[in-house]
Amino acid sequence: MQKFDAIRPFYDSEVNEVFKKLLYHPMLKSLMDFSFPDQEEGAWRDLLSKTHSIRDFQCNFIYHSVQTLLKKSSDGLTTSGFDKLEKGESYLFISNHRDILLDTTLLNASLFEHGLVMTASAIGDNLVKKSFLMNLAKLNRNFLVQRGLAPREMLQSSKTLSEYIGHLLTHESRSVWIAQREGRTKDGNDATNPGILKMLAMGSDEENLMDYFKKIKIVPVSISYEYDPTDALKMPQILAEANNEVYVKDANEDFMTILSGALGPKKHIHIHIGDVLSDKIDVIAKENDNTNKQIQAIAQAIDDSILSNYRLWPTNYIAHDIVAKNNDFAAFYTEDEKTLFERRMEKRIDKDNPVALQSFLNMYANPVVNSLKYKDAVQG
Repeated sequence: MQKFDAIRPFYDSEVNEVFKKLLYHPMLKSLMDFSFPDQEEGAWRDLLSKTHSIRDFQCNFIYHSVQTLLKKSSDGLTTSGFDKLEKGESYLFISNHRDILLDTTLLNASLFEHGLVMTASAIGDNLVKKSFLMNLAKLNRNFLVQRGLAPREMLQSSKTLSEYIGHLLTHESRSVWIAQREGRTKDGNDATNPGILKMLAMGSDEENLMDYFKKIKIVPVSISYEYDPTDALKMPQILAEANNEVYVKDANEDFMTILSGALGPKKHIHIHIGDVLSDKIDVIAKENDNTNKQIQAIAQAIDDSILSNYRLWPTNYIAHDIVAKNNDFAAFYTEDEKTLFERRMEKRIDKDNPVALQSFLNMYANPVVNSLKYKDAVQG
């Protein structure tokens, strides 16, 4: 298993030694003070020093961090579809991607509450360059997706990554989370990159690729935030691209985005678990014998599930009506909610910049546009 050492999380046998090194790190103290505001430092330090597994860390510490975070920055997390999953079974969760850490952290908290296998989760190595963040990620069962490699190195890295994901799912019975595309959605249009599936295919140990996709049990996940706490932070890149400029991130931009995502107001959040795609894959295999067409069809099936099960909030309907210059969805929000949304928008972006205004509104409006396509199809 040494070939996975560059990307894997810590083994449980390594966990305690890492905690002993981090016990007095100021960023760990900040995390613990946030998670356990009424507990003395000695208490959590004593418990951490006796922690010997990732699961214990997630259950005894990270889960409490999530509950505190939800209480302070949201109006609550709701879930649906988790009853479709079987206890003790591993799944490959593929979700839309709105927040760097919250998407997978909230999913794992929900899996824990339902008594299901929690995930090993993909994270770009560019996001955890600071040593503390790298350690924290590996302690929370994140594995690294290597970025910025030369083409030949990228091919080998993708092969190693796919083999590791396959190893987790089929040999360790560990669920896995990956995003449907590289990077967070910035325009509200959640779409699966078929390249993600092609990467997964590189780890296949089956003669028939479709048999492998069935074996790893792909489950689409829809994550919906009423307010995206990082919506305004996405503007600089959007504006640069609109001006055909190369966007270069600030040195601490990813770290600030992580903090804003965690602490920024989100209002309501919903996670929906779609159906395991096994039956869909059987149909796709019968209808197509071309591998590329099969992969495109699976990507479409993931999109169909994510988009049709996305929970729409008042903010989505408000933005759609503003863009469309009508009140077609006025029944789904109040005037107070609309006023609050408009005030928030005015504070976060330059509303006199047409690109910024349209882009901000599209983030919230496009999920309604996408949802309507599925409703029209059903009604048709």
